[in-house]
Amino acid sequence: MRVLLVEDEPRIVDIVRRGLAVHHVAVDVRADGVGGLRAAVESDRYDVIVLDIMLPGLSGYDVLRRLRELRVWTPVLMLTAKDGEYDEADAFDLGADDYLTKPFSFVVLVARLRALVRRGGRERPAVMAAGDLTVDPALRRVARGEVEIGLTPREYDVLEFLMRRKGEVVAKSDILAGIWDADYEGGENVVEVYVRYLRRKLDEPFGRCAIRTVRTVGYALDPAGG
Repeated sequence: MRVLLVEDEPRIVDIVRRGLAVHHVAVDVRADGVGGLRAAVESDRYDVIVLDIMLPGLSGYDVLRRLRELRVWTPVLMLTAKDGEYDEADAFDLGADDYLTKPFSFVVLVARLRALVRRGGRERPAVMAAGDLTVDPALRRVARGEVEIGLTPREYDVLEFLMRRKGEVVAKSDILAGIWDADYEGGENVVEVYVRYLRRKLDEPFGRCAIRTVRTVGYALDPAGG
């Protein structure tokens, strides 16, 4: 097994490298996101990539997103100190294969690496759709049919949140809690503002109505795309 470890903490690098050597695993190391991305793209010799999230140059999320955009399907295990459930969900949405938090058990790390190698790299075009409205979480790309629609990061987050619950009535408070930071002190009206922005881009130019207002409650995304 040959592993590409993208990690900027020397102590972690040393621990992982020495620990994997015991299991006859060859490890190449890059200490920043740019170098890690270049190594992963330019070489097909890696069986699995172990990728930290907090990296100089490019974050692990950015590296992972670029890899999948370039259709590099080498299995990726995110190794990080971030253990929030939304961080984990973001990693999987971007195309990660596994996620392990620090501190970690070496027995578990090796077992997961072996499982990823057995599974191999597989293309995962996890595009969500509601009629002709599509959302690609790996690329953060939105389209109506063949027409790509440019959204701001916050607009995209609101749309993806609704897309994952298409057909359901989603309360404004749930959207606020799921997307905005915990220390946000504004009211729920900000959700109305972003839904209005989305309608101007997703619906009005196409004569459609994808996002329905449910009075006094919130919004529902039409499974047929409006």
